[in-house]
Amino acid sequence: MTDDLTSLSFEDALAELEGIVRQLEGGQLRLEDAIKAYERGAALRQYCETRLNEAEARVQAIIQRTDRTLDAKSMD
Repeated sequence: MTDDLTSLSFEDALAELEGIVRQLEGGQLRLEDAIKAYERGAALRQYCETRLNEAEARVQAIIQRTDRTLDAKSMD
């Protein structure tokens, strides 16, 4: 299951996760389908979280000062 996640962009993974959440909230899935959807959603959430952490690390590296100290600016 995680192998096919690596081919997804962050945006595609997030969109799929949002769709799964809508399906689960709708309550119309059969139990087995809901469990599979939940498992896929958990994997997508972890993938998105990892990608966000990687992006944050890259941004932090970009704002690193020449004296090798990190200027920890808020990304909000």
